[in-house]
Amino acid sequence: MRPQPGVPLSPLTTLGIGGPARWFVRATTVDEVAAAWRWTREQGLPLFVMGGGSNLVIADGGFDGLVMQVAIRGTVVAPRGAETMLRAGAGETWDDVVADAVSRGLAGLECLSGIPGCVGGTPVQNVGAYGQEVADTIREVTVFDLGAACVTTMPASACGFAYRTSRFKHDDAGRFVICDVTFALGSGPPGISYPDLAGCFQGRRRDSVTLAEVRQAVLAIRRRKGMVIDAADPDTRSVGSFFVNPVVAAGVHARLVAASGEAAPGFPLPDGQVKIPAAWLIERAGFARGARRGRAGLSSKHPLAIVNGGGASAREVVDLAAEIKRQVADRFGVALRPEPVFVGFGGDPAVAYLQKDIG
Repeated sequence: MRPQPGVPLSPLTTLGIGGPARWFVRATTVDEVAAAWRWTREQGLPLFVMGGGSNLVIADGGFDGLVMQVAIRGTVVAPRGAETMLRAGAGETWDDVVADAVSRGLAGLECLSGIPGCVGGTPVQNVGAYGQEVADTIREVTVFDLGAACVTTMPASACGFAYRTSRFKHDDAGRFVICDVTFALGSGPPGISYPDLAGCFQGRRRDSVTLAEVRQAVLAIRRRKGMVIDAADPDTRSVGSFFVNPVVAAGVHARLVAASGEAAPGFPLPDGQVKIPAAWLIERAGFARGARRGRAGLSSKHPLAIVNGGGASAREVVDLAAEIKRQVADRFGVALRPEPVFVGFGGDPAVAYLQKDIG
């Protein structure tokens, strides 16, 4: 475990922005994770843990401490009763794990195809798409607890999963280093409940649709929206969806319909609330696809993605995001919540505003 000084972080992120880490180390074992943590204690430095860098906005000044990239690899597949357990190291590429599950005929992850990043980041965000989220299938998470200086296994019930979040992102942010994740998968039919996805299989019985077909359909949808990593795509430098789709009371949704003068799309939830597409709010707040603010802008394919148009700074990205949040709040009274993690910004006012629960 030998930390390296002054390592650029922008090449390690999908957004491709941000300054260097004062110190950087790649940990490939749990022992190396523990050694890196001890080193920061000895040096009196802060620690930031990253994986595939697909959900990070790193400040132009970088991070004044040790950045540890968790690169623990390996997968183990074993039957347990009626289910099959798939345990994957935090450093495994997420889409490779999904592809492996699909090839084995294991259902539960197929709708999460094409999402960039590594396995270790999926519980943090409670990654989800097209009707599935990892909280549906995670059985347990192995972590190194920085507070107790030990390795422990947490059942899914202890992870605090909610819509696009978990205790790892909020209540206990910075306390746990995720080392591996175990998913409980089955042999049932694929998930095709989400409207965009269900439309790909209109007229077919659900039990006739294969996992491989669902995976390919999801990948095709994501490509159309510029939500896969493709070096030839000018919209590829992003963190994916920058904002979470807001969940509001039914009365708030009705007010949006009245205020907009059109049928505001909404997806009713079991608790009576309604999930609204953030992309719809953003466009109607005056931000067109492909709009630019300096070298940052919106994807030409999907208004929910803020992209690095080439040489963009973190400052440009954050200021654009704050402008979008402010305009949506002023127009609709809805506070958008950002998905990515902001690194190295200190008390930056724009980042503080983005992270507020109000508009």
